[in-house]
Amino acid sequence: MIKCKNCGKRPHELPEYIVIAKNEGITPDEYVAREEGTYNRETQLFYCTPCYVQVGMPLGTA
Repeated sequence: MIKCKNCGKRPHELPEYIVIAKNEGITPDEYVAREEGTYNRETQLFYCTPCYVQVGMPLGTA
């Protein structure tokens, strides 16, 4: 299950991913898996934008 490492929200709960995915014709989960730079394929975790900023904008994946 893809979710934010910090807050636990799933892509379909985050407006920015909902809008972008809709425009691309894919699901929010697919968008995160394909395009989100912090997404870790092994753990299925990523940082949503607010959490990414909150944890100090680390380099690499979640």
